[in-house]
Amino acid sequence: MRDDDKIHYRPAPTSADDRKVDGSSAEQVSIGQERSGLRRKLSRALARRPGSVSPGRATVALASAAACCLGLVAVVELRTTSGGSTADTAGASAELLRRTEQEHASRGLVRTPSAPPSTPSATPSPSASTTPAPTASPTPRKTTPTKKPTPRRPVDPAPVAGLTVAQMNNAKKIVRTGRAMGVPRRALVIAVATAMQESNLYNLASGALPESQNHANQGLGWDHDSVGLFQQRASMGWGTVAELMDPAYATRAFLTTLLAVPGWQQMRLTEAAQAVQVSAYPEAYAPHEPRATVIVNAIVAPAT
Repeated sequence: MRDDDKIHYRPAPTSADDRKVDGSSAEQVSIGQERSGLRRKLSRALARRPGSVSPGRATVALASAAACCLGLVAVVELRTTSGGSTADTAGASAELLRRTEQEHASRGLVRTPSAPPSTPSATPSPSASTTPAPTASPTPRKTTPTKKPTPRRPVDPAPVAGLTVAQMNNAKKIVRTGRAMGVPRRALVIAVATAMQESNLYNLASGALPESQNHANQGLGWDHDSVGLFQQRASMGWGTVAELMDPAYATRAFLTTLLAVPGWQQMRLTEAAQAVQVSAYPEAYAPHEPRATVIVNAIVAPAT
């Protein structure tokens, strides 16, 4: 083989004996054309391969392929020389061309590695069927806030002991003012009995004192300048006319003076009331004690 990728061979002898052995000249020309065709196909196949190798290595590969082809051609030539027909020679040439192409395809210089077989993973990935569905969080129940119990309002008792509504309301003001001061129940009974005697449990203005009539009142009295539930006198230092016309103030003024009387708890009701009022009729308060007790009990009981 030559370096220029051409196969070097000697021409067949031209003697008469050799011509007899080799057969007709047409067969020689056909074999030569087959050789040239095989060379061209091999060269084009190598040129089309992706990632071709260097020219030196391509030359070696071409030479090896050509040598294989020459060996096969030699076999065909021997069969032809031994007396085969022209048709057999053409069939052998076609078979040679087919095998040569298969061998060339199986001997490609650049091979694409096949993808490695996929192996199942050790742990299967969770699928939609195996993954447990998230449980919905329970909806918090709406709780109705409990209402705080409202403090019980004291029930206003109906009038007792023959009193009118106005009289009963004034009695309530006396009792509730005394309870706010923290006085004993006995002092409450004395205060109610005194107001029953002095004003018949009405908040009276004075006919002799026009100023007192400018304030809310429930009638007129004519005992000098005495005003209010306890008929207290501004001229005697009990307070101003406006203050004495206020039932709550008048009650506080009476009870404060009563609590200052020594031994008032052991006194009879009329004596304790007289010690505060200094009336011209000291025994006039005694008859009101039973009714005053009923009135105080009726007002205090619902509040306790």
